[in-house]
Amino acid sequence: MVGVHRYELTDQEWELLAPLIPRASTGRPRVEDRRVINGMVYKIRTGISWRDLPERYGPWKTVYTRFRRYALDGIFTRALQQVRARADAVGDIDWLVQIDSTLVRAHQHAAATGRKGGPAGRANRMITPSAGPEAD
Repeated sequence: MVGVHRYELTDQEWELLAPLIPRASTGRPRVEDRRVINGMVYKIRTGISWRDLPERYGPWKTVYTRFRRYALDGIFTRALQQVRARADAVGDIDWLVQIDSTLVRAHQHAAATGRKGGPAGRANRMITPSAGPEAD
């Protein structure tokens, strides 16, 4: 590649991802995997339509078809799991997560309260934790 464009994988990122991408065993020669993956990344990061992909990523239909196939086959999920496992093994992931109630809010319509003029007999529903196996 001549140079890494904005929104494309770096050489280090590609080295991690390349072994996780399935190889074509038969058929006609494919558009280079890195080029197609960069097209997928570009599309996701910019939000453009598939048809508006720059030509440097190859035919948009090729990028879309491969994206769809990889998504349906679970390639992206498995790749994420493997990359995450590698990063965790070398201590690159900090699993400490904190959730503050000021960050998790329900929409006003999510409340199970009645409303003026609403249908009669509407019951408020209370969500309670289910009993776990230790409750036996």
